[in-house]
Amino acid sequence: MPVFFWKCFGIYLLIVNLTGFLLMGLDKRRAKRDRWRIPERTLFLPAVLFGGLGSFLGMRLFRHKTRHWYFRFGFPLLALLELALILFVLIRFGIT
Repeated sequence: MPVFFWKCFGIYLLIVNLTGFLLMGLDKRRAKRDRWRIPERTLFLPAVLFGGLGSFLGMRLFRHKTRHWYFRFGFPLLALLELALILFVLIRFGIT
């Protein structure tokens, strides 16, 4: 796979992980202020789109949604699956 693809994919990963991280922080802030909340499916969307690590880190740092089993186990599982898929593609097709 060409290097250009990996650069674009790296930028995409950075954006989607940052989005997941920030959404968790924003929803926690809204929860503390008793304001309108971000739907849970919206919080899961970046995690499903290869942002599992950012969402997981946001959950842990902001201590948000840690009581819900589907967040507590879902985010780390998604992050591991995404990492495994990326490593598989890297090993199979290389970086060249």
